[in-house]
Amino acid sequence: MSKAEGAGIIQHPDRLFIGGQWTKPSTDSFITVIAPATEIMFLNVAEAKVEDIDRAVESARDAFDHGPWPRLTHRERADYLLAIAAEWRRRSDDIARAWPNEMGITYGMSSGSAAALPGAYEYYASLADSFAFTEYHTPSDGRGIGVLLREPVGVVGMIIPWNAPAFLATFKLAPALLAGCTIVLKCSPEAPAIGYIIAEIAEAIGLPAGVLNVVTADRDASETLVRNPAVDKISFTGSSAVGRLIASICGERVARCTLELGGKSAALVLDDYDVAIAAEEISQQARALTGQVCAALTRVIVEESRHDAFVDALSASFKKIRVGDPFDAQTDMGPLATARQRDRVEDYVARGRAAGAVLATGGRRPARLNRGYYFEPTVFGRVDNRSVIAQEEIFGPVICVIPARGDSQMVQLANDSIFGLNASVFSNDHARALTVSRGLRTGNVGQNANRVDPMIGYGGFKQSGIGREGGVEGLLSYLETKVLLLESDPRVTIGNEHLDPA
Repeated sequence: MSKAEGAGIIQHPDRLFIGGQWTKPSTDSFITVIAPATEIMFLNVAEAKVEDIDRAVESARDAFDHGPWPRLTHRERADYLLAIAAEWRRRSDDIARAWPNEMGITYGMSSGSAAALPGAYEYYASLADSFAFTEYHTPSDGRGIGVLLREPVGVVGMIIPWNAPAFLATFKLAPALLAGCTIVLKCSPEAPAIGYIIAEIAEAIGLPAGVLNVVTADRDASETLVRNPAVDKISFTGSSAVGRLIASICGERVARCTLELGGKSAALVLDDYDVAIAAEEISQQARALTGQVCAALTRVIVEESRHDAFVDALSASFKKIRVGDPFDAQTDMGPLATARQRDRVEDYVARGRAAGAVLATGGRRPARLNRGYYFEPTVFGRVDNRSVIAQEEIFGPVICVIPARGDSQMVQLANDSIFGLNASVFSNDHARALTVSRGLRTGNVGQNANRVDPMIGYGGFKQSGIGREGGVEGLLSYLETKVLLLESDPRVTIGNEHLDPA
């Protein structure tokens, strides 16, 4: 894709979306986005500084405190969500074309995801009619009536990473908008285009001014969003290191936060499951986003007696993965997002070899691709579960195979991690799979595949995060609970609609 085509995807790359308008930034600073497949500039976008972040927060604060948005009924806000879904569908190919040029996902995968995401807005719109924003109770003292209200948390600062911005923004924005929150969406400097498109969608559907503000900023300016006392909640997806910093800042001022952080997720291949089938399934998921996924199954724990057979099967499958141009329909896996990310993966591979793990396949840049941030899908065998490559999130197409003896040790090894985001159990014995799954200290477990379902809920144990996104759980995190203890039933005295606008 040429530079002109990249710039043509968004309309106002030199502006920030604040207060419902495309406004000039406070400085002439720009952020350059390099396409990872070509190492050629894809976009230049305005860089928000501290002053711009503060303006965006002020706009969101004013919209929440004085604007119509939190005072609309849930059904009225749901109508805006449905409009977003319709406009998203119209812009889905723009989203699908931008995504590979920012982080290397294949166009086929980005197209499918972009086309599916409007369904999340429609799902949350449906909760306007089915979710209990108001509940009625009998007070313990027997007097009058108790009313439990679920009201919007307020101004939300949303910080999204570069790996899956369309997906991650959707599962933050949709529930927050339904709840009645106003938002500052802070895009990653590596992947701002999706945020711009979302802002253009908001403008196109007539979202009230200040409800959604979109800026792109680097780390220093972003911290001001977390520290701003006018921000009631931070919703962050990213590394555990940054998540710890955000949690400490929010703790200082008792701000709400939802943190979706890193993972080192385990696949447990039990001894009743076919090694070749498990290897092929794990291989299929490993190529998604070039392994730059927090939920990726990067540790495979397998019976000692079947370790070598599994490594051979997984290596054979990895060698068949076609690495190349993400816009080529024949490509299975594109490049890593940045030169920095490729350097990181290379460093971990070197550390794995130095620690004595057996490099079964991959571990280098493809010889035939001399431009772009490409890296071969890589398998390590005989990995010590306490080693660096088994404990730290690499965020690339590198899988560690760890031998174990028996289900109990498999669970012990899987849980021996600071992370607890995702896992899979490969077994044809459903009762056994359930027992093993219940023993895992992780927020999500799939049977016989890397299965996650954000329409039910998603999030981690331990240092993989705080709170949940997706489903009803994701809506609850954008709501505060208020209890009214009244002398008479308001449904009789003033009408139900005054307390239950949904």
